[in-house]
Amino acid sequence: MNLDVFDPTIMGPALLAGLLVLATHVPLGREVLRRGIIFIDLAVVQIAGLGTILANFLGWDTRTWLIQAAAFCSALLGALLVRWMEKHWPEVQEALIGAIFILAASASILLLAKTPHGAERLNEVLTGQILWVNTTQLTLAALCTPVILGVWFGLREKLGPTGFYLLFALAVTISVQLVGIYLVFSSLILPALTVRRWPIAWQVAGGYGVGAVAYVLGLVLSSAFDLPSGAVIVWCLAALGVLANLLRFRL
Repeated sequence: MNLDVFDPTIMGPALLAGLLVLATHVPLGREVLRRGIIFIDLAVVQIAGLGTILANFLGWDTRTWLIQAAAFCSALLGALLVRWMEKHWPEVQEALIGAIFILAASASILLLAKTPHGAERLNEVLTGQILWVNTTQLTLAALCTPVILGVWFGLREKLGPTGFYLLFALAVTISVQLVGIYLVFSSLILPALTVRRWPIAWQVAGGYGVGAVAYVLGLVLSSAFDLPSGAVIVWCLAALGVLANLLRFRL
C-alpha cells in the first residue's frame, strides 16, 4: 500500500473535478434514464471524446479553449444527429446509435494510430486523468456548472428534447475533459440507477450522496494501491449503489 500519495494538492483538485461532474450529471442522468435514451447519450459522449482527440491530432493540445471548442462542436453535432435519427427512424434507433458509437470509437483509434503516444492518449480519453486536472479545466467547469444547473432546474419544462440534448452536449463536453468517457457515462447512469426506486424527494440528494462518497473512496483506494483512478471510481459507484439499496430495503 502506498501511503505517500495522499497529497492534498492532487487529491483536492481531483475531488473537486468529480463533484463538479456529479453536480450536473446526477440530475441529467435521471432524465436520461426516464427517457430511456442511455445508449444515445453514450454515443454523444464518445463523439465528444473524438472531438478532443481530433483537436490533439491537429496540434491544438496547448490551447485549451480550442480543445473545448472542438469537443463541444463534436458533442453538439452528435446530439443533433441522434435527435434527428430519433425523430425519423425510431424503429432502428438502437442499431443506428450502435453504429454511430462504434464509428466514433474507431475514428478515435485511427486518428491516434500514427500519433506519438497514441495509446496513452486514447487511454486518457477513455479513463481520464482526474488526478492531473489543471486550473483552467476546473475554472471552466466551475463557471459552466451553475449555468447548466440553472437552466435545468429553472427551464426544464420548456427545454423539450432538442434543448435537453444541447444542454447535455455542453455538460459532457466539460466533464469528458475532466474525467474521461468511462466516468462521464458512469456518473450519469449509476447514481440514477441507484435511486430510481427511491422516493422522489430523496432521489437527487441520494444520487449526489452516493456519487460523492464513491468519488472520495475511489480516489483514496486508487491512490493507496496505485491503481487507475477512473476505473476504481466506476467500481465504487456501482458497489455503493448496490450497498445503498440493500441498506435501504433493510431499514
